[in-house]
Amino acid sequence: MAEDTRRTAVVIEDDVDIRSLVETVLRQAGFEVSSTASGTDGVELVRAHRPTIVTLDIGLIDIDGLEVARRIRLFTDCYIVMLTAQSDEADLLFGLESGADDYVIKPFRPRELRARIEAMLRRPRVSGAIEMDAAATMPATGPVLHTPATGAPEAPLDDELVYSHNGLTLNADTRTVEVDALELELTRTEFDLLRSLLHSKRRVRSKADLVRELRDEAYVANDFVSESEERSIEVHLANLRRKLSDDAKHPRWIETVRGVGYRLSPSRG
Repeated sequence: MAEDTRRTAVVIEDDVDIRSLVETVLRQAGFEVSSTASGTDGVELVRAHRPTIVTLDIGLIDIDGLEVARRIRLFTDCYIVMLTAQSDEADLLFGLESGADDYVIKPFRPRELRARIEAMLRRPRVSGAIEMDAAATMPATGPVLHTPATGAPEAPLDDELVYSHNGLTLNADTRTVEVDALELELTRTEFDLLRSLLHSKRRVRSKADLVRELRDEAYVANDFVSESEERSIEVHLANLRRKLSDDAKHPRWIETVRGVGYRLSPSRG
């Protein structure tokens, strides 16, 4: 079946000026745009238009953006970008748990919003669209696991499509992750970050490195990475650790190198 090349977007934002700005950014990027100030109407717009991407304000006039994201995730796997004035980590985690793929903190530069959207579109979707799958909207608590792993954990297998480390197995072909044979539900961004760290092994990855990799861009010396984008990496990794039940003080998988970035934890025999 031929792929539909139309790019459609839905903007759900109650601030008229911001809604107009986001509409302009998306239209300049080649999207057909529908918009509304209402969360309830926004869900119906998404249902009717099946957009590629949705931008969603957290503080709406009727229902909050977190609930809107949960409702959207019941019937579509479109990309969702939260627009929020809140920068508290707990609030951002709630947004990601509700089904958002990324967030942008207000005030934002139009160039940054467009770059974040284009970066998401370059990343592959999880295999199979969500169709009436309520389980996909539930926050994953992650198993509490303590069984030591065996074997050679840091070596990627099957032409770097499958990685194993300390009881965790990531399959890049099926885009699945298992911990001690139990499958975890990760967002696209969490999956891509985990794969990047597994691939890098013990090499430290800075937040700027990871931002550029999620953008799928080559490393350019003058390539700008905003503070908001680096903050996004911190939040996504915090959410990933929570789902893995990974203790930041005694990490099994993701180790923080303070002031530098992140790397894979040492192998456990």
